[in-house]
Amino acid sequence: MMSRLSGKNIGLIILVLWGIGLSVSAQTIPVSTPVLDDYLRRLQLMGEVDSASSFMIRPIYPADAMGIAHGFDLDSSVVDLDNSYFHWRFGKEGKGKFLTLPGTYRVQFNSEYAFGVNDGAMIPNRGLQQVISPGAYVEYGKVSLQFQPEILLAQNKDYLGFPIEHQATILFYYEYMNRIDMPERFGEEAFNRVYLGQSSLRFNHKEYSIGISSENLWWGPGRRNSLLLGNNAPGFLHFTLNTRKPVQTLLGGFEGQLVSGFLKSTNFLPPWPDYSIQQNPVYMPKREDGNRYLSGLILTYQPKWVPGLFLGYGTVNHLYRSDVSSLGDALPLFNGRKKAKNVYDPIQEKRQQFSSGFFRWLSPEGRFEFYGEYGTRDNDRRLNDFLTTPESGRAFTFGFAHLVGLKNPKRFLELSSEMTLSGQTIRDDIRQLRTWYIHDHVRHGYTHQGQVLGIGNGPASNQLFFGVAWVEGLKKIGFQFERIEYNNDFYYYRYEASKDFRNKYVDLVFSLTPEWKFGNFLLAGKFQYVNTLNYKWFLENDPNQYFVPGYDRKNFVGQIGLTYLFQ
Repeated sequence: MMSRLSGKNIGLIILVLWGIGLSVSAQTIPVSTPVLDDYLRRLQLMGEVDSASSFMIRPIYPADAMGIAHGFDLDSSVVDLDNSYFHWRFGKEGKGKFLTLPGTYRVQFNSEYAFGVNDGAMIPNRGLQQVISPGAYVEYGKVSLQFQPEILLAQNKDYLGFPIEHQATILFYYEYMNRIDMPERFGEEAFNRVYLGQSSLRFNHKEYSIGISSENLWWGPGRRNSLLLGNNAPGFLHFTLNTRKPVQTLLGGFEGQLVSGFLKSTNFLPPWPDYSIQQNPVYMPKREDGNRYLSGLILTYQPKWVPGLFLGYGTVNHLYRSDVSSLGDALPLFNGRKKAKNVYDPIQEKRQQFSSGFFRWLSPEGRFEFYGEYGTRDNDRRLNDFLTTPESGRAFTFGFAHLVGLKNPKRFLELSSEMTLSGQTIRDDIRQLRTWYIHDHVRHGYTHQGQVLGIGNGPASNQLFFGVAWVEGLKKIGFQFERIEYNNDFYYYRYEASKDFRNKYVDLVFSLTPEWKFGNFLLAGKFQYVNTLNYKWFLENDPNQYFVPGYDRKNFVGQIGLTYLFQ
């Protein structure tokens, strides 16, 4: 089965649906569903839903994890199985259930150049792009089918990316572009695709679920960034074995997920691939078959004796499909080959691996959460090496959110902040190109369909975010500020001698983020002014002028997400 939908795929889905006789409430709220995804986390912060779920393995199963009757019907005002044209029971004694999932429509506009992360099927795009996603959910007995395809329509207009005038730097730039599949532009024409989207076919038993899925996954506690798996790229087809709610034991609650999936490459090239320096081409072609295999494991633990505290560990293993030859390649449980830094291991070197430990501390009484994630690239370091230099190959995220009560008991002031750093601080790591998401052997990097699976702003990016919002139920008006520093490793790799601050490629982003409910419509907006300093690290000094500023640019970004709840 392919992640891109075709007539053959649709026919197969219909046959499967009728074959199982046309369930266990296993419908999910897809990652970044406009309004609903953020609102569910806010409900947990206010103590209005069960706080046993860690919220560190997404998508969430609200019916199972939080006691909500029907996953997307968070306030029990939408689904009426006895009197609705869009939701009904069927089968013997009404044991089957059919739900029309919320229809979602997302549109984004970039005025000057591509900007935007964690937007799923959307691509780096100038102009307009839209994602339309209808859906239906069916369950009978222990089998559930969620069919929620995504239709992408992108103008994909031309824009100035890495400038050819940056001749002295392009060779350094391609040291990174030759180790990752991350095109600036997806071809020269409009980009239209249909994906399986947030679809799954599962067998569910008690707290557990097993099946195949193309849903976006989010691992870790971050609100804005995930080191291992986020929704920056389209969902990839994968086998999954996971819990739907915490498994309670004498020691506390446990959650987990094991995935095995397939990543796809693109045929789009980086900018100026035909450029040569002293008759040496800057672009080194990657292998023709860039499709890869990914396996991953995540576990979380909520200690019985410390309510509100969640601890977790995750690991992913990624390599070309043709390189899979052992159990250690197929499952992350068996790939922890350790070695000294100066030892070459041909088996380990063909794999791209990441792992992270994380925590989340939640206090519904104080309406406060604090969380963090610390990750390392490669799983080959010995313990004494890690204890000596834990900063080598590291990336981390820390953040918090707090709801401050106002005079009206239903209204709150939401304060939030998050910091993510993946740029390296050890010179040898930078000079040896030991940068997150790029790789010497897996030269398509940690990507799917041309976009990074983890931190959306790409290799070695650093972000600092602050937000304040007025909230009441499903209504929210927020203001945000974000500083994004792109590929800090490249900056030091290229400009180590000069350390000229005018070469740092930085975005200063100011955002207005309203959310509102109009009848059965949920509206989410994000209107952003992006002030880019030193775009693409570009600076050409003028010998006749003492100070020449970097190349600064401005961009306006508008995003609107509309969700319709069928009643």
